Amino acid sequence: MRELHKPLIALFLLICPGLTLAEKGPYVTRSAESGFEEVMQNLRLAIQDRGLYINNEMHMAEMLERTGKDLGFSGQAYLKAESIEFCSAVLSRKMVEEDPRRVVNCPFIISVYVLPAEPGRTFVAYRAPALEETQASAVMREVAEMLQTLAAAAVAW
Repeated sequence: MRELHKPLIALFLLICPGLTLAEKGPYVTRSAESGFEEVMQNLRLAIQDRGLYINNEMHMAEMLERTGKDLGFSGQAYLKAESIEFCSAVLSRKMVEEDPRRVVNCPFIISVYVLPAEPGRTFVAYRAPALEETQASAVMREVAEMLQTLAAAAVAW
C-alpha cells in the first residue's frame, strides 16, 4: 500500500469503527457489520455511479455448495458469496496499451461474502494490482484506487 494512502485509510477506519481492512498477499479485504444485501447493493451502486458496466454477477456460494456436495465436501464455505464482474473501457484500454499482458486484469472482480463462523460480518475482497506495477504505472495506480474506492463504498454504512 502506498505510504500516502495510510493516513487516509486510518482516518476512514476511525470514522467507521465497525469497518476493518486487511491485506494478505495480492488480496485486499474489507469488512463491516452490515448485511450482505446492503453491501451488495452499495457495491452495485458504486460501480454504476462511476459509469462502469456490470458484466455479470456470479453466485459463488450457491455454486460451491452445489459442486461441493458432488465432490464429497461436506462443509459450508460461505453463508452467502457473490462476485461482481465489471469493466472500465477507459482503464482497460489504458492498461493494455501500456502492457498487453494486462488483459488478464479484465474484467475487474470484487467479491462479497459472509463466513459461517462470522454471520454478523460481511466481507468485500478484490485482487490488488502488484505493488511493483502501481509504483511504475500511473494507470495501475488508477486501477488500484478505483478498486479501493469501490470496496470502501460497499462497506461504508
